[in-house]
Amino acid sequence: MRDSVPVGRFAGVRVGLHWSVLGIVVLVAAGLGGYVLPADFPGRAPVAYAVGGITAALLLVSSVLVHELAHAVVARRNDVAVEGITLWLLGGVARLRGEARTAGADFRIAVVGPAASLALALVFGAGAAATAQLGADELVPAVLGYLAVLNAVLAVFNLVPAAPLDGGRVLRAALWAWRGDRFRAAVWSAWAGRGFGFLLIVAGIAEALARSTAGLWWVLLGLFVVNLASAEERQARTGAALAGITAGDVMSSPVDTAPAEQTVEQFFRDAAVSHRHSTLAVLDGHGRPSGLVALHDLRQVPVQARLGTTLHQVARPLADVPVVEPGEPLALVLPQMSEAGRGRVLVCAGGELRGIISPSDVAPVLADHRLSTALPAGADLSWEPDTRPPPPDWWFPGQQR
Repeated sequence: MRDSVPVGRFAGVRVGLHWSVLGIVVLVAAGLGGYVLPADFPGRAPVAYAVGGITAALLLVSSVLVHELAHAVVARRNDVAVEGITLWLLGGVARLRGEARTAGADFRIAVVGPAASLALALVFGAGAAATAQLGADELVPAVLGYLAVLNAVLAVFNLVPAAPLDGGRVLRAALWAWRGDRFRAAVWSAWAGRGFGFLLIVAGIAEALARSTAGLWWVLLGLFVVNLASAEERQARTGAALAGITAGDVMSSPVDTAPAEQTVEQFFRDAAVSHRHSTLAVLDGHGRPSGLVALHDLRQVPVQARLGTTLHQVARPLADVPVVEPGEPLALVLPQMSEAGRGRVLVCAGGELRGIISPSDVAPVLADHRLSTALPAGADLSWEPDTRPPPPDWWFPGQQR
């Protein structure tokens, strides 16, 4: 779901809308404004039903956003970086860059989403009661009442103890706290998720054959749950296989670096020949990492602009680059090796750069454990330059990472 349209930041978190979110708007607006409201409250003008349906749809999407923002805010408070939130057809996804360090943090991040939905249900319910008491048109408390019910259903459904639902995360946290093994707990939670997904599929098919095509929605949801639960099980099994191996065990050190204020022209003239790798860390004036830049990106800067362009301007900022500590389990590092950092992860301790992890560092470990498919699909697995070698007056052929 990377092909989303950014809509801004809420609580400091980037939010995007996938095109399929229109499905929620259309389904709720058409269903409520075209059928439910006219049947329950006849005699109004068609525009009143349309306004009620559209308002309910937009407020429902906003409710899903609040649910995901709750996850994101609590994740940040528990030192888990948040890449962003994407709203789509089946709700929303808060993309976390990393995992909770403790079972307690895992529980808090998981449970806060349903808690937020339940709180919204109470707010909408109170609003429905208040507007009814104030003598507002019946459509107003009706719409608020439907939103209260929908949010309550969202809260209850998400508490089903099956991955990837929030209830599955709660189950994982409980099993983790009980048995002390996060990866085994994740496998059990994934099993529950797959079972629940298959149950949804069977129930949806039965509904579609017996009564209506509404069951196809449950089939779609069941397939979604099964696919994500299976992916989580694979990741958990990878974690179990790589138990005891940390980021510090596989990182490369020292790291090729360059000052952030150095211009691209200066880099190619004076420093390029001293760098052996295709990606290097950019350091600020205090010697701390501020971003990551690839030679491929520097080559894209027009020759006439290189004198006035600094590495800082070209580099991906540190906020967009995966950063882990040396003691981070390798299994939790692998999902972060995506396109956000060109497949690279910086290893830092106390803000100081200690090393870098690339696919070429991880590949031998994965091969030893027969886990050749453990890297995420977005990782840059190439060990060669992304483009043909530039002119030899400033390009130094060497080992690529």
